[in-house]
Amino acid sequence: MHTFGNRRDIDGLRALAVIPVVLYHFGFGLFSGGFVGVDMFFVISGFLITSIIFREISAGRFSFVDFWARRARRIIPALSVMMLAALLVGWVLMPANDYSQLGRAVRYQAMFASNILFMRQDGYFNPASDFKPLLHTWSLSVEEQYYILFPLLMVLLTRYLRQWRWMLFGLLVVSFALNVWVIKRNPDEAFFLLPMRAWELLCGAMLAVLPVSDRKMPHWMYEAVSLAGLLAVLYAIFGFDKYTLFPGWAALFPVLGATAMIWANGQASTFVGRLLSVKGMVGVGLISYSWYLWHWPVFVYANAVSVDGMQALEASGWVVLTLVLAWLSWRLVELPFREKRVLAERKPVLFSGLATLLIIGLAGQLIRTSDGVPQRISGQALQYAEARDWQRGQMDCLLQRDSPDMSKICRFGGSEQTAPVQLVWGDSHAAALLPAIEADANRYGIPVWLASLSGCLPILGHETRQQCQDFNQATLQSIREHKIRDVVLAARWSLYLYGEEDGDMQHVLYPDDSRPVAEQEVAKDLTAMVHSLRDAGARVWIFKEVPLQRQGTVARLASLAMVGRSAERLGRPIAEHLARQQFLNTLFTQLSQQDPNVRVLDPAPLMCPGGICRAEFDGYSQYMDENHLSDKGGERMKPLLAPIYLSENAAQGR
Repeated sequence: MHTFGNRRDIDGLRALAVIPVVLYHFGFGLFSGGFVGVDMFFVISGFLITSIIFREISAGRFSFVDFWARRARRIIPALSVMMLAALLVGWVLMPANDYSQLGRAVRYQAMFASNILFMRQDGYFNPASDFKPLLHTWSLSVEEQYYILFPLLMVLLTRYLRQWRWMLFGLLVVSFALNVWVIKRNPDEAFFLLPMRAWELLCGAMLAVLPVSDRKMPHWMYEAVSLAGLLAVLYAIFGFDKYTLFPGWAALFPVLGATAMIWANGQASTFVGRLLSVKGMVGVGLISYSWYLWHWPVFVYANAVSVDGMQALEASGWVVLTLVLAWLSWRLVELPFREKRVLAERKPVLFSGLATLLIIGLAGQLIRTSDGVPQRISGQALQYAEARDWQRGQMDCLLQRDSPDMSKICRFGGSEQTAPVQLVWGDSHAAALLPAIEADANRYGIPVWLASLSGCLPILGHETRQQCQDFNQATLQSIREHKIRDVVLAARWSLYLYGEEDGDMQHVLYPDDSRPVAEQEVAKDLTAMVHSLRDAGARVWIFKEVPLQRQGTVARLASLAMVGRSAERLGRPIAEHLARQQFLNTLFTQLSQQDPNVRVLDPAPLMCPGGICRAEFDGYSQYMDENHLSDKGGERMKPLLAPIYLSENAAQGR
């Protein structure tokens, strides 16, 4: 194409890409699909970089060293400063486990492989990802992986194939087809990995290598294509949200929209092109790389020290700060390198860039191998942070998922051979009650067994795995054989009906059925389970689900303490908990009303004083993560379990 030159409209298109990304991440709901700005960046980058490569290959002066030196000059300085700043702020704000994870992410990004790391962890749209300061670097890794391989491909194709453009187009089609095929099987792979994202860069690349044509279309057609591209992009920005299956077919809107605008505005002066070329849009576009780099770690750290979550006014203030940082980064870091005022020669800038990444990567690895340098944390922050580790044998009381062995369940209040009088049965939420169970079993001298297997609802017929079925049948058989008098059923009940709260993990029993049908099935089979236990002579105690915290709440406790802020009111309204538990609470109440030997234990009143389900109590975290009780939280359940022991003492005449 003849239209590479100085394209102000492309600078404006960068602004159109970065603004929605930033506002989406800072929680401005209007921009629910703002994440598509990254896809627009891919198209822009594919066009601009391929234009340079193709022009130099055509002129016979392409050099791999020159190309990679330019990429180093463009990418590495600002990226390195941002990563160093993230490590410094993380030192002050992050508890050991999170800081260790940050060190790991720094190491991966130093190798331009952070997209692979984040693909293996929580998904991009999972709330847990809101506490990863380098999550946004996944897109840089995709680009740099592409630009390590793409110049080699271009040189080979242009040298040995006459119809090489068709080969390039074929790769685009294959990549898009992979994206559509993989997204239904592994959405995280489709989102994060180069083979499923390459087609977006290749759309821009194809524009750059289109054969030159002197034929011109009517001006209105360029206007129409450009406007259609803008409308497609705006539809994605305002119409998509985190539940959109993305990239997949949906990515065609931002990708083809950006492609259409680049093409049409390169052929003629259009209304959209002039709109993108206004001074303000161009100015934002010029600092778009630095703004993208800085906005996310600022959001993560601001979020970490926010007690009630960022409100719109507070978020606006942080956005302004990111703009200031972006301008400073552009002015003081980007420009000196890009204008060759620093390290003007190609080899020094390339080797210096690689050496810088190596040093930063080694620093990240050191933090990782030092377990996040826990020695820097003390006092209240340490007290909160320690709650995030499984302690006092909770993990030991979880049976192995591959082959649950009932002989290894935890026993308290008697010898290994003593027959149990009481049994606590459930998933990992049952194991989290261990501190309370152990203390009172030993105190009252009552033999108690704790049978727990992660991810297994204590209801026969609703097992998602064969191991759960074997575990439940063996547990029920033990109850009958030992004539156990009291059985406590404890679980994260709502998970098996509704999945994770934010809908990111569809761990549901009935993925193909409607919610009412699923609830009816659970009601029928839990009722049958209770009847089976009553027929075996056991009293049944149903332990309601512990109020869940929002993602990141427990990590935020330590961060708040590290900056001297009180976390006393950190938590979530009990109304949110009750809304999620409405059906289950009704079901449990009905079962207890039908039989006086079926009783319900509710932790919410104990954990939610004043209408707030608090994350901490008396200087300790009540939780290990967003749903499991910590040791201190487990100990606080003793008053709820006490009636079981007291009734047993009364039955024995103590």
